[in-house]
Amino acid sequence: MSLKGSKTKSDFIEWNTAQLLIQKLERDGDWKFALLIATGIYTGLRISDILSLKWSDLLGQDSLRITEKKTKKDRTITINPQLQEIVSRIYSKKVDVDANGLIFVNRWGTDVISRQYINQKLKKIATRYKITKDPSSIKSHSLRKSFGRRVFENNDSSELSLLLLSDILNHGSPKTTKIYLGIRDREIQDVYVNL
Repeated sequence: MSLKGSKTKSDFIEWNTAQLLIQKLERDGDWKFALLIATGIYTGLRISDILSLKWSDLLGQDSLRITEKKTKKDRTITINPQLQEIVSRIYSKKVDVDANGLIFVNRWGTDVISRQYINQKLKKIATRYKITKDPSSIKSHSLRKSFGRRVFENNDSSELSLLLLSDILNHGSPKTTKIYLGIRDREIQDVYVNL
């Protein structure tokens, strides 16, 4: 646990690990967190934007139009077919559907779950399913970083992918995106491993 007001660094989840985690959470009946993780890694949205989503925003939709809370910028996101399948499967289980149609509500259905709760739960999930050596590095922001790493790697780790990600993530520059994704740190570590 970090001190109040201090910043801690979140890490990304490897794509295949995240896919398996979603499947395991669904299997174990933790549908809300299976969907939270899926939504985060397939959209790249910040947690504040994910928490404002309603079932009608995702269910049966090809795209999602959202005004980001932090940047106030409009964004249209194509909803990946795999995310559409996950949303449909989980919705069919009627998980915590509240009167306002919000997806990520607390167990009483009175409010959205908090970022603090999400971070605590993700740490427990990371520990239980052994998805990283440092479970405390998995936080709500890890989902957005996982999206970024996937886009970067799917585009041959190119400069073009950094330009695209910089725009998608609303960063000031590709340099910021590179730092955000921890690309330089990872490349330096790989130098030593690959000797």
